[in-house]
Amino acid sequence: MASWLRVLVILACLFSSLVECKIRIYKFNVMETNTTRVCTTKPIITVNGLFPGPTIFANEDDNVLVKVVNQVQYNVTIHWHGIKQIRSGWADGPAFVTQCPIQPGQSYVYNFTIMDQRGTLWWHAHIGWLRATVHGALVIQPKVGFPYPFPSPDNEVVIILAEWWKSDIEALISSAMKIGIVPQASDAYTINGQSGPVSYCYSEGGFSLSVEPGKKYMLRIINAALNEELFFKIAGHNLTIVEVDATYVKPFKTDTVFITPGQTTNAILEANLATGKYLMTASPFMAEPVPIDTLAATATVHYSGTESSVSTTLADIPPRNATPLATAFVNSLKSLNSEKYPAKVPLKIDHSLLFTIGLGINPCANCIHGTRLAAYFNNVSFIAPKIALLNAHFFNTSGVFTDDFPGNPIIPYNYTGIQPKNLRTMEGTRLYRLAFNSTVQLILQDTVMITPENHPIHLHGMNFFVVGKGLGNFDPEKDPDNFNLVDPVERNTVGVPSGGWVAIRFRADNPGVWFMHCHLESHTIVGLEMAFVVDNGQGPNQSVQPPPTDLPSC
Repeated sequence: MASWLRVLVILACLFSSLVECKIRIYKFNVMETNTTRVCTTKPIITVNGLFPGPTIFANEDDNVLVKVVNQVQYNVTIHWHGIKQIRSGWADGPAFVTQCPIQPGQSYVYNFTIMDQRGTLWWHAHIGWLRATVHGALVIQPKVGFPYPFPSPDNEVVIILAEWWKSDIEALISSAMKIGIVPQASDAYTINGQSGPVSYCYSEGGFSLSVEPGKKYMLRIINAALNEELFFKIAGHNLTIVEVDATYVKPFKTDTVFITPGQTTNAILEANLATGKYLMTASPFMAEPVPIDTLAATATVHYSGTESSVSTTLADIPPRNATPLATAFVNSLKSLNSEKYPAKVPLKIDHSLLFTIGLGINPCANCIHGTRLAAYFNNVSFIAPKIALLNAHFFNTSGVFTDDFPGNPIIPYNYTGIQPKNLRTMEGTRLYRLAFNSTVQLILQDTVMITPENHPIHLHGMNFFVVGKGLGNFDPEKDPDNFNLVDPVERNTVGVPSGGWVAIRFRADNPGVWFMHCHLESHTIVGLEMAFVVDNGQGPNQSVQPPPTDLPSC
């Protein structure tokens, strides 16, 4: 990184009132790279020429600075997925929400401090579909004196699950938008950038994890796929789940991990067999039947001393519609809720909200068939502004957004029953305003407006507790009686079940503008997004910091 930045960092430490000043400095060159995947050679957009991108390593309480230099023809932003960004929303990354994009030939330094977080998170591009190849892990070690609340593993391994398209993905998006539909499904899934052998390319190989008998390995599993919820498993082995979304959970054993786009899961693999090779798989989960032929990714767990000629023990790939398997995994997740790591679930609620989720069809003068697919919260499809929402909020710029996002559906109906006749959505840049430190209960309700679907919903800026879920329509009279307010799992991304609902609670203790959206890019691109604006509290420690001088302009 440039010497001026290092000097600035050193000076900041010297004049800091903190006892200890810990700085992590990285440089990301966003660049075009030629690569071969699934026997297809093509240029892709990467960070530092790597796919997946470089891993960020930090400790809790570290200050992280990442200089991002845009060397490609597209606008770029980077989101630090799951980092709470306390008062530092300018570093959060979603384009036109907390910043204008980094334009070709320009750069921006993301500057944030990791507060009260430890575990596995990740980073990715947050504009268009660039995150298909622009993504990587963010590993946060606990601070000194706070060991893992489970036996320490002998080794730790990042496992990134993703998707691969043989064609140019930006061209696919452009073509789909002209037609008014979502882009085509990917051609293969990947594990750490490799698919393993596929039907049309048996020479592809695959990722191989070498293990020593008797040792324990913590797998830091990240679902970086654009559009698919995934099952992950290793033949012949159970995994012990110890953490999700950088929050500890009560450990439990499973032979199959279920993980939605945006989520992370830490699982302990015990190499408790003497020898052999064992298949690792990543395969899709789809509650509703969808005609997609994307190929499962395969890799290998290879015990030391095993001859390469030994046959690999195969894993049974779960059926795509294995809903009971996915449900059982989700139901097993509980917060650790210990003295060191309590589950601070809001019990008194200031805002009780119900957001419906679904797909609609809107007129489109520029589309081939005159209509296009739309997606919504509470029948509002998000329209990105021309300047960043956080900038407009901080400087009180009028005309950029309104704060009248509906807290409940404008026209209630049987959301999981008969499809309504009107499939149109409203469009706008409407935010929901929250007072600092207010508490929120939000019901996320899937609908059958076109078809029921699973939706992984990600909230920026704040974690939340998943206090309840169910199928059908949420019943405000009966369902809250079954809420878990003692040890619900704490997350930043939650899967809303097809034809069902989830209930989350959070405290709005982070001032700024915070995006909430579906983490299926096929839904985000057509409007399944909104944002909360959290007002400042009392004094500078409860207020958004001023924008940095190198903040990109629109």
